[in-house]
Amino acid sequence: MKIILAAPRGFCAGVNMAVESLELSLQAFGPPVYVYHEIVHNQFVVRTFRDKGAVFVNHLDEVPTGSTVLFSAHGVSPAIRQAAKDRDLQAIDATCPLVTKVHLEAIKYAKAGYTIVLIGHEGHDEVIGTMGEAPEAIVLVEDEADVDRLEVSDESKLAFLTQTTLSVDDAGRIISRLRERFPSIQHPPKEDICYATQNRQEAVAALAKQADAIIVLGSQNSSNSQRLRELGGAEGKPAYLVDGPEDLRADMFQQDMTVLVTAGASAPELVVKQTLDWLEENFQATIQTQTIREENVHFPLPRPLRSLAK
Repeated sequence: MKIILAAPRGFCAGVNMAVESLELSLQAFGPPVYVYHEIVHNQFVVRTFRDKGAVFVNHLDEVPTGSTVLFSAHGVSPAIRQAAKDRDLQAIDATCPLVTKVHLEAIKYAKAGYTIVLIGHEGHDEVIGTMGEAPEAIVLVEDEADVDRLEVSDESKLAFLTQTTLSVDDAGRIISRLRERFPSIQHPPKEDICYATQNRQEAVAALAKQADAIIVLGSQNSSNSQRLRELGGAEGKPAYLVDGPEDLRADMFQQDMTVLVTAGASAPELVVKQTLDWLEENFQATIQTQTIREENVHFPLPRPLRSLAK
């Protein structure tokens, strides 16, 4: 077996920042440290931190008054920030700066009287947080059919934003449909889909043609990982989204296959290594890394934690 190991893959700058934030919080404050929602959408990461004393909650009333709570990389709404203040919680905000950028754009357009079309997936933590910035001004669309059903009172005051982890191709089709229906629709000067999401998709699109099968390391609730699996499968080849080698079976592959291995932006390199080890052990696989684009992005830690970093 030949393995094509895609680069870039795995943790992005926002996930690195969020994971380091929780690690430092546990060291500085000791367990338990409460986290509002999963720190990132990856079961291996969540399980590892739970074992270290992190407590993941879906409601702030699960957090004892006066405790430390960390907001996940996906961001939260103003209502959640206020609820944390009301409960006298020490909030540490590990929201990815690229998500914060979308929040600020939503606030700007809403204040200017625009209706905002948010392209995203209903129920995703990031979408919930963004819509919470201006719920009266934002309408969610998930596909082109939603755009066709869209009715707005003033087409001259219309703008669109996107969830940061979407498929570039899917978002592009929805944006094209929006522009067909509403030629004057506004948008931010820089697109919202994050650099890491785009780079990982670009790598899969470029390399999948060389492969007989694709393995994407990532969890089922990871939007960007799902997009990588869909992109790999678009080539008509089997594409598997798995948390690690425990989700693979030998009968999924043949000895002479070429397999592309990549990882979503919330999947740690350790599970990539474990998967490669499994393929080497079962198929005597040889590994070749192919780099499509270099990444050198770094985001600063939340202010309360910066003095704790070594």
